[in-house]
Amino acid sequence: MSKKISTKLFYRYYGNWIELYKKGAIRQVTLDKYYLTERKLRELAPELRLSELNRQTYQKLLNDYAETHEKHTTLDFHHHLKAAIIDALDDGMIKTDPTRRVIIKGRKPKPKKKKYLNLFELQMLLKQLKLGTEPNWDWFILLVAKTGLRYAEALALTPNDFNYEKQVITVTKTWNYKYAGGGFRPTKNPTSKRNVMIDWQLAQQFKQITQGMDPDKPIFVSGRAFNSTINIILERLCYQAEIPVISIHGLRHTHASLLLYEGVSVASVAKRLGHANITTTQKTYLHIIQELENKDNDKVMHHLSQL
Repeated sequence: MSKKISTKLFYRYYGNWIELYKKGAIRQVTLDKYYLTERKLRELAPELRLSELNRQTYQKLLNDYAETHEKHTTLDFHHHLKAAIIDALDDGMIKTDPTRRVIIKGRKPKPKKKKYLNLFELQMLLKQLKLGTEPNWDWFILLVAKTGLRYAEALALTPNDFNYEKQVITVTKTWNYKYAGGGFRPTKNPTSKRNVMIDWQLAQQFKQITQGMDPDKPIFVSGRAFNSTINIILERLCYQAEIPVISIHGLRHTHASLLLYEGVSVASVAKRLGHANITTTQKTYLHIIQELENKDNDKVMHHLSQL
């Protein structure tokens, strides 16, 4: 006996699907992206029913979304919806797959900000920092620039995470900075738990500014922390230094890039950054690795010519 095609509103089916299949099975930050897709779906197609889903209506939905979003964002929107649609197809709630041969469109990408600074630009940025006797966002910027920690990893650091004598920071957690109460959360992946070496000067500086602090509480935050706040501060500092404007994540890229240019192996950089595997590092910094390989080839040719 064939199943009856559902007339349920698409956004309501999608919301129920999230609760049934995704809630409790994925990280909160990923779950929030599904909820965002649900809200956008309700906004764009409040009356669209499962029974009305076909290639034309689904393509129109994507086209409407693409009018205000770039192509890669539209693709993410499509992937979130497609997973639920395939389940609806398997359950007999729709007759055909409306996502087949779909065309992904999108607005022209905005000009990309520079992802990392060179050594001179970083030095000019650090000269702008006002480093007092207590932790502040300027200290936070210095810390990320010298360690390459992720934003949430750096926020979660406590005085106990520093071994000042061995000059090591132990990364074991992240800070739930998007929520009012904050709180510690697991690292992005198991390999993100790591020891990060720091220079003696940074070790002594943090030893001094964290004296008297609760050893188990975050150094920089107590609750929610907007990354837009730190990026606004960084933007002001970059303008003052007369260098390209980068984000706090750009400081992580800067840290890795400078290490690679200094000849540190890709494997060591991957470990320091807490990447799940070396492939992630190679993909992220492919342009730098290729540039270094070209320099190495010149060295090889010069050596061979001397034989």
